[in-house]
Amino acid sequence: MSGALKEVRTRIKSVQSTQQITKAMKMVSAAKLRRAQDAITQMRPYAHKLQDMLSNIVSNGEGDVNLALATARPAEKIMIIIVTSDRGLCGGYNSNLIKLTRQLIFEKYPAQHAKGHVTVLPIGKKGYEHFTKNGFKVVDGYWDIFTGLSFDKVQTAAKYVMEVFANKETDVVELVFSEFKNAGTQQFIAEQFLPVGRVQKKEGETNADFIFEPGKDLLISELMPKILNTQLFKAVLDGNASEHGARMTAMDKASDNANELLKSLKISYNRARQAAITTELTEIVSGAAALNG
Repeated sequence: MSGALKEVRTRIKSVQSTQQITKAMKMVSAAKLRRAQDAITQMRPYAHKLQDMLSNIVSNGEGDVNLALATARPAEKIMIIIVTSDRGLCGGYNSNLIKLTRQLIFEKYPAQHAKGHVTVLPIGKKGYEHFTKNGFKVVDGYWDIFTGLSFDKVQTAAKYVMEVFANKETDVVELVFSEFKNAGTQQFIAEQFLPVGRVQKKEGETNADFIFEPGKDLLISELMPKILNTQLFKAVLDGNASEHGARMTAMDKASDNANELLKSLKISYNRARQAAITTELTEIVSGAAALNG
């Protein structure tokens, strides 16, 4: 009986230690989330406006305009950018992103994958580890972007992707990331990054009238890469905020589960202790009765 009590006490101490860790991790994630949330909240309207402007310019571009990054080709070679986290303990965040990416590969591009024409560019250690271990073609130069996250580091990855597309080494670039809604909600998205999409005009809608200065070709050639850099940076910031929100929620639930487990263990401990006391009293009474007998 004393062995059972010792085992329960050990488990209670273990759960209490784990709960202290999960509470500390929740507080750290909450602090990081505030900064990450401010960054994406300030960035999102600017990025959306730039994306709308780029899509409108591309849609209204004439045949003599150089739109290399908006030229649609048969989808023979595919590149998929996936934005995951570097660390775990954030619930189903990484697994949902990986699941969406695999679904995109095996359902939308099965023929290209069978030919070995699907390449994955992971941003984040978890995505890099998964696709490397499972035998996918992986671009391994940009998975550590979250270490000292900055616009310059993301711009380097975006520049590489644009060069690969412009050189016709890939025909379609897809982007898989998590759009941050709030601490408890993330929306997992797969969208086309390249070629730049065109706006579908509604019936009776006229083309937007743009005045280009200094010139259409020069402006588009300078503007398009910068806007695409911003779009990828927005996706990375979304992923950064989503990771901290998911981790904060996961650690909060883990702390609640530890509370429930502690209650159960304390009940078990008290029952075992009462049983031990009852057994000892029974032995004492029986011994006394035997002596008096």
